[in-house]
Amino acid sequence: MPIDDIFAKHKIEFNGSGIASIDAVQKQVSLGDGSQRDYDYLVLCTGPKLAFENVPGAGPEDGFTQSICTVDHAVKAHDAFTELLNNPGPVLVGALAGASCFGPAYEYVLSLEYELRKRKLRDRVPITFITPEPYLGHMGLGGVGDSKGLMEHKFREHGIKWICNAKVTEFKEAEAEFVVLNPDGSVTSEEAMPFKLAMFLPAFKGSPAVANVPDLCNPKGFVKTNSYQRSVHYPEIYAAGVCVAIAPIEDTPVPVGAPKTGLMIESMTTAIVTNIKASLGGSEAWVEPTLSALCLADMGNTGAAFLAIPQNPPRNRNWTGSGRWVHWAKVAFEKYFMFKVRNGTSEPVYEKVGLRMMGLKRLK
Repeated sequence: MPIDDIFAKHKIEFNGSGIASIDAVQKQVSLGDGSQRDYDYLVLCTGPKLAFENVPGAGPEDGFTQSICTVDHAVKAHDAFTELLNNPGPVLVGALAGASCFGPAYEYVLSLEYELRKRKLRDRVPITFITPEPYLGHMGLGGVGDSKGLMEHKFREHGIKWICNAKVTEFKEAEAEFVVLNPDGSVTSEEAMPFKLAMFLPAFKGSPAVANVPDLCNPKGFVKTNSYQRSVHYPEIYAAGVCVAIAPIEDTPVPVGAPKTGLMIESMTTAIVTNIKASLGGSEAWVEPTLSALCLADMGNTGAAFLAIPQNPPRNRNWTGSGRWVHWAKVAFEKYFMFKVRNGTSEPVYEKVGLRMMGLKRLK
């Protein structure tokens, strides 16, 4: 997508070289192409750095596991899938300790299982889901509706085994080593499982350019913000998305983080824009994001939908649904989202009305 052409229509300068460093005192950023920009306000939406280095042997670059966190990773993962079709064997899917984005792992394992069934190869590929979550469907959110029952039902229905409270310690060329913990954190077993293909989501940490700014981030490099999405230490800096520091929902035997989902991020950015506009007008009418979640999880030819208002418990609304309609809703949403980007629209009236009918709005 030619994002620079789309931005130009709205008189937005685009530079894709990335940020090399930030001088928060002088209010200046240095870019990857060597140029510098001064700012009155800086909005950070830098996403995460993938911390594969936390587990020896993890990651598609220098390790033995696949990832679907970037386009390049997804291309490699597809190559590994093609190789699996030619040489079937055990598959391991899951997440590493400290991970906060579990949805794609569930989507991947169930979509993979569906593709194997279509090709009449499922009987030659045992699948095991290994996760640090205390139970299936936790997803770093303490569950949403009956997500636990739904995911357990899906896994049983499709013959997928699962291991929770698991902390992977090392990946070898064709084997994963991990420990399984009791609820009190003590080790219940040390295990090793072979694989032909392994796809594990990593823990996230902050982008180095952001993490290196003194007093801006927590130890993991995520930006510390107040309820208005402003930096606690630098009021000219705002942050939205995965780069924002959000505490885990609850203590778990193996650490898991809280996800930052799409609608939640849109509510963050809406609050930031509204608050900057108020600042420019000399007003202190600050607004806060609602941080709600509406997720569509694709599972081959079916799917699951999750609604949490707000995302983190306790909630005003908590709902889970499933069916083939979710698969088609996700396909439609992708096309709709790309349409909005191409046309430079954020929240059309019909979208706002539709979300309000579900009890969702971006700002408190």
